[in-house]
Amino acid sequence: MPELIKCPHCEAPHQYIYFNDGKKKTQLICKVCKQTFKIHKRFKKNRKDIELYCPHCHYKLYEWKVQQLVTIYKCGNKKCSCREKNLQKLNPAERMMQKLIPTHFKLTYQYREYHFTQEQLEHSKPKNSKVNLFRIHSSDNLLGLILTLHISFAMSARKTALFLRMVFNVHISGQTVLNYAQAAAHYCHQFNLKNKGPIDDISVGDETYIKVKAKHHYVWFVISAKKRTITAYHISDNRGTQPAVVAMLEAKRTAHEKQQLIFITDGNPSYQAGLHFINNEYESDIENKLKHIKVIGLENLDEDSTEYRSFKQIIERLNRTFKQHHRPSAGFNTLDGAITLTTLFVTHYNFLRPHMALKYKVPVLLHELDGCNTIQEKWLKILSLAA
Repeated sequence: MPELIKCPHCEAPHQYIYFNDGKKKTQLICKVCKQTFKIHKRFKKNRKDIELYCPHCHYKLYEWKVQQLVTIYKCGNKKCSCREKNLQKLNPAERMMQKLIPTHFKLTYQYREYHFTQEQLEHSKPKNSKVNLFRIHSSDNLLGLILTLHISFAMSARKTALFLRMVFNVHISGQTVLNYAQAAAHYCHQFNLKNKGPIDDISVGDETYIKVKAKHHYVWFVISAKKRTITAYHISDNRGTQPAVVAMLEAKRTAHEKQQLIFITDGNPSYQAGLHFINNEYESDIENKLKHIKVIGLENLDEDSTEYRSFKQIIERLNRTFKQHHRPSAGFNTLDGAITLTTLFVTHYNFLRPHMALKYKVPVLLHELDGCNTIQEKWLKILSLAA
């Protein structure tokens, strides 16, 4: 067997290091301790001598799957200690199923090499509208009333225009309502990220589907378990690893330096793969690595599901609340429309909507809104603070 290369500082196995070729020196950078070190001369002649090995059995990993955003390497040793340990965790029913359908169980060691770029990990945000909210022909009170009806009370754009025309004799079109909402979302997006506050130790993540041009898209939410604050939201056209990474990176952005975070999700493998990427790329300290707990199914069939089922119900309730707001739209014609409604919904949920679990207080208290008696005044105050 070829000799393994280990980091001299922390003795990390080889699969956690990669090449950094200079003009005269060849160095390795350890992904665990982030330190560089030189390698033996015999490895400089041929870079093919540097291979990936399993940290449990030192068996050479083979290239299993090659995708656009990730390459997965897998250990082929059936007597690997990692595989035997995972086999012992299976109950008799699962062992029988594993013999019939072995692909349903991930027992062997896998190493994922991701190919994300910084641009691909950007948060979805609304585009800047052509409408200038500070130069509109309507009054400020009408703008606040439009956002109140359209967002806070979940009326569609046409129904909002009809309500204003029949109740207040204000003649505007449904398209005007959408234009005002898109212009407001441009300011509210940065306001949401800036004022969401620190994240709790336990956060819950999930995705719910919407339709854009009659095709399924997904809205990713991460909510704090105690404060009930939406700490991250993202829209994508798939349920893969990349959008999960974007949502969790935004959620942990306001965490304390030594804070240990626990993410509770369902059985979607994108979360586990995303946390694997974040821990390897962003968390050098082993003690501060993010922990993942899965709550699977509708019944408590394992210890984690029994203990953390109540936290999973928080995100499910959030999804139902969000669907009450986007259902009147009957789908979206553009992705910008979906991003606009999601952004304004988060503003309403975090800063304006009283929560029964918080004794009918909002998740994020803003002292600037204390003097506002009506919800339309609060919308206008938020826009003025965001601008």
